[in-house]
Amino acid sequence: MIGRMRSVFSGRAAITAAVFVAVVSASPVSVERDIYGGWPQQVHLSYAGSASEMMVTWSTSNKTDSVVEYGEGGLAKTAKGSSVEFEDGGDEHRVQYIHRVRLTGLTPGHTYMYHCGSMEGGWSDLYVFTAMKDGTDWSPSFAAFGDMGNENAQSLSRLQGETQRGMYDFILHVGDFAYDMDSENARVGDAFMNQIQSIAAYVPYMTCVGNHENAYNFSNYVSRFSMPGGVQSLFYSFDVGPAHIIGFSTEVYFYIQYGLKQMTEQYKWLEQDLMEAAKPENRKQRPWIITMGHRPMYCSNNDHDDCTRHESVVSLLSVTGKPGYNGHT
Repeated sequence: MIGRMRSVFSGRAAITAAVFVAVVSASPVSVERDIYGGWPQQVHLSYAGSASEMMVTWSTSNKTDSVVEYGEGGLAKTAKGSSVEFEDGGDEHRVQYIHRVRLTGLTPGHTYMYHCGSMEGGWSDLYVFTAMKDGTDWSPSFAAFGDMGNENAQSLSRLQGETQRGMYDFILHVGDFAYDMDSENARVGDAFMNQIQSIAAYVPYMTCVGNHENAYNFSNYVSRFSMPGGVQSLFYSFDVGPAHIIGFSTEVYFYIQYGLKQMTEQYKWLEQDLMEAAKPENRKQRPWIITMGHRPMYCSNNDHDDCTRHESVVSLLSVTGKPGYNGHT
């Protein structure tokens, strides 16, 4: 694993990024719940699309209330949300509840402490985060990487330390989580989400889906993450500083057994999103349009995957032509 901080853009406003490459039934079924009761696990943040908002997501085994207590210098405020039942598609059909609470009324750039959970189920540890800065005249710093499992995650300790020292405003994880999230009836996914908690509970952990998330129509990915624009999390965009960042699914072009609707909806959405971002008045405010998707648009090797084809499927079916971050194995 090699990583380093570097300024990836120059001009009116720079964006600093750390880029890491990971080396990496018809009959009744009994439901096994081995996440501990109502105790919150797998706590992670995501940017809600506004500098005054933040989304908190976590998991419990039992159905409990969804509450976040937070504030500047104390837990003076309370926000409530909701939970959905997630049943893994494996043969054990393990069930957990995914909680989502949106924090509103944050002051951009201010630091907040929080914990999540409920009185009946218990509370998480105490965490802190800094609300995203507003406006376009600042230079965000972030780490971008893909293909990180919960074994041999060589960059994890560095990411943990640098995140908790306040080096990043957000994280971009461009697909392939845990290897794989559905493995061992989703226990590997649970372990991975707890592993990244030491990063994702402190800064927004922004994601896109990879090929290793394909099981059961990407249900582990879709259920566990909360990106802007809805819980599907397959394609979305957000503005931060002088950049418009787009996350999209390269996998809808490959796993067509799940239907073509996702592909056509994403294409129409992406085209409209880029048209809006490219308007002169918007490009003046945010000159950087950055895309992130798991598979590369262009390849420099023969790896018996999409790169061996005459033209990349992602390149043919995407319309971006913008700077981007990719992973893929």
